[in-house]
Amino acid sequence: MSLSEEARERLRDIVELQPTKNKELQERWAMDSGSEVHQYLESELKEFYFRDENSLIRATQDGAALLGIETDAESIRVPELQVRITEVLAGPDEDPESVVSVLHKVQDTGMGTDVDAVRSGLRSLQDKGIVEVVKETVPTFRLTRSRADLDVAVLEADD
Repeated sequence: MSLSEEARERLRDIVELQPTKNKELQERWAMDSGSEVHQYLESELKEFYFRDENSLIRATQDGAALLGIETDAESIRVPELQVRITEVLAGPDEDPESVVSVLHKVQDTGMGTDVDAVRSGLRSLQDKGIVEVVKETVPTFRLTRSRADLDVAVLEADD
């Protein structure tokens, strides 16, 4: 199956963002709803994506190969806020932190953001297996592995 240039670019987005959700793709693709994303996936990329056991969207090996991309589970590309979160968040052997604590640390780096964006970023990193939630009265977070074992880069708008 040959893909249009738009479909190839959107498949590339899936590879780079995986595992991802309809909402992330909706924002990336400037679509009006998650339903619109689902319809596009089913009509244009059905052979090249799947949903994992957590219903997160991933590219098939054939999809990544079609683009000439080798997938590496240890290397992810995420928005700049999520990179900053991984830089400041407590490590796997440290006490976990609240969303507000992470917010203040991110703001201390000079990045303007808000609590909702940080919460969303933490949840997205959790979906990717980079951050874990430690259940307490208020959910707290920490990295799942040491920073030295992570390769997290900023996802450029043109990527």
